[in-house]
Amino acid sequence: MTESSWQATQIGDIPRAGDRWIPIRKHFDIGAFGINAWAGDDEGGDIISEHEEGDEGHEELYLVVSGHATFTLDGEEVDAPTGTLVYVEPSTKRKAVAAEAGTTVVAVGAKRGETYEVSSWEVNAEMYPLYEAGDYAGAAALLREALERGPNPGIYYNIACMEALQGHSDAAFEALEHVRSDERFKEMAAADSDFDSLRDDPRFTSLLETS
Repeated sequence: MTESSWQATQIGDIPRAGDRWIPIRKHFDIGAFGINAWAGDDEGGDIISEHEEGDEGHEELYLVVSGHATFTLDGEEVDAPTGTLVYVEPSTKRKAVAAEAGTTVVAVGAKRGETYEVSSWEVNAEMYPLYEAGDYAGAAALLREALERGPNPGIYYNIACMEALQGHSDAAFEALEHVRSDERFKEMAAADSDFDSLRDDPRFTSLLETS
């Protein structure tokens, strides 16, 4: 028997990860582009949290597949009933709420001109419940599994957090070496309580020194 080259499913049959996220890309193991769905079960509830993609550089296209959404794009409201397509450039600040209960929005995105890489937020979103529950070992294992798809600074940073919280200083510093040249992550580390166990270590002071 050969493995099928296609799959089909109802969007409602894909198990949610959390209250709103429907992980379409992971469900089909898509590696060429990012695609997910977000659900708003209650009228007035958030569907797409306010954010922009300036750092990631992702262009995004949203499609309202059920219900009725209201988008706020750089401060301007856009009415979006079922069937509406909304395209946003990376620097656009965007948010969407459910104008009626039972609204679902599909989001497709990638960075123009570059080979697609799975965004770190996906694995971080899966990891967060483990982090909140204090299962730092489980969270670290999930993050390391994600690294098998390719290196990602955000994932290395969170691995360092999980290892530091377990008291594994050498493993934490090994992970932090991968973000040493990134000023954004160094600024985060300086104020991140997850690294409190490392603050008296000279290696941490060296890491935070300006390049």
